[in-house]
Amino acid sequence: MSYVLAFSATEPAELWAEAAAAAEALVAGEPDGIANMANVAALIWQAIPDLNWAGFYRFDGRELVLGPFQGKAACIRIALDKGVCGAAARARETRRVEDVHAFPGHIACDGDSRSELVVPIVAGERLIGVLDLDSPLPARFTAEDQAGAEALVARIATALAG
Repeated sequence: MSYVLAFSATEPAELWAEAAAAAEALVAGEPDGIANMANVAALIWQAIPDLNWAGFYRFDGRELVLGPFQGKAACIRIALDKGVCGAAARARETRRVEDVHAFPGHIACDGDSRSELVVPIVAGERLIGVLDLDSPLPARFTAEDQAGAEALVARIATALAG
């Protein structure tokens, strides 16, 4: 099966809606969570402008472990008391950070990252991991980006659980 992913929207809310629909189509019927994360990371990388990293960290019951992503090599393990990803996973709440250098305990996997958006992935009551988006632009992520990423994750969380 082949997929043609073309994104036509220019407004963030519409672009995220297109990406969410495409992500839902990509994961439909596929039971492997890691394969689904890989496709969704690639889709987000293609659809959302001004990113330098897009991917997933999976929760192994103790800490976050690097999952499928697009971008430079990344930190492999993140404790729940470290960085933006750990904070989002621990609280099970999205973190939108305009300046990562001002975030206490920020983990600098890529020195070029300036802003970050991290959405926890929860299926039922189970923490699956987080979607992590980084940008080299300060204050890159808006409330619309946050709402769009949260909606995308909510639509496919079960498929990411594998």
